[in-house]
Amino acid sequence: MSGVFSPTRAKIKERTLRTDKWWLQPLLTFGVLFSFIIYATFRAFENDNYFTEPLISPFYSPCLSEACVPGSTLFGWTPVSAQIFNFALSPALIILIFPLGFRMTCYYYRKAYYRAFWLSPPACAVAEPHETYSGETKAPLILQNAHRWFFYAGLVFNVFLTYDAIISFKSEDGQWGHMSVGSLVLLISSSLLWFYSLSCHTCRHTVGGRLKHFSKHPIRYKLWTWVSILNHKHQQFAWYSLAAVAFADIYVRQVASGAWTNFYFF
Repeated sequence: MSGVFSPTRAKIKERTLRTDKWWLQPLLTFGVLFSFIIYATFRAFENDNYFTEPLISPFYSPCLSEACVPGSTLFGWTPVSAQIFNFALSPALIILIFPLGFRMTCYYYRKAYYRAFWLSPPACAVAEPHETYSGETKAPLILQNAHRWFFYAGLVFNVFLTYDAIISFKSEDGQWGHMSVGSLVLLISSSLLWFYSLSCHTCRHTVGGRLKHFSKHPIRYKLWTWVSILNHKHQQFAWYSLAAVAFADIYVRQVASGAWTNFYFF
C-alpha cells in the first residue's frame, strides 16, 4: 500500500498542521469551474440566441451544423459530413469539445481541478484522501497527454474567433467601419484566448523546447524568450480568457434575445 497510509509514513492523525484558510482557494476554484461547466452545458443544449448580425457567440463559432441559423455559418459553408448524416443538433456540441479539451488538459488547469475536485492534494502540506496514487500513467488521466493536440486545435479555433471579432466591426446591415460594444467584447475575448494559448507550456516547448543550441536558431530563440515571458502569466491568462469567453457568450445571448441593445460608438 502506498500514499498517506503507507506503513513507512509518519502517523499524524491531523490532516494538516496548517492554521491558515488553505481550503479557501480550492473551494473558490471549484465554485468557478463548476459554475462554468453548468453554464456551458446549458448553452450547448439551449441551441438558441447565439447569433445576431454581426455578432456570433464563441461557443457556437464556427457554426458546423445543419441546425445553424441563417447567416451564422462561416462563409455559408456546412460540412459535408453534417449534410450526409443530417446532424441537426446544437453546433456547440461539436465546437466545445476542442476548447474544453484544451483547457481540461492544460497544465495549470490540471493543478486547479486536481486540487478542487479530486483533492489530490487539495493544498500544499495537506493530506489527500486517496490511498494510492498512479499519477497520469493510467486511464483516465493518461489522456492528459493529448494536450498538445488540443493545443493545435485551439489555435485553429482562435483564428475563427479572431475572424468573428473582425467581422463584428460591421453594422447590422453589413457596412464596414463601425464599432459597437459587441465589437469590443469579441475583440477582448479573442485577444485573451491568443494570450492564453501563446503562454501555454506546450507552445513554449514547441517553439524552442527541443533546441540544443539557441545560437544556431536566433529566430526561434527570440520567439522562445517572448513565449517564456508570457508563460509566467499563464495562470492569469487562463482565468481572464475563461471569464472573457463566458461574458462574450452571455453578451451575444442577451443581444440576440432582445434583452440588451448592442450600442454603436460610430
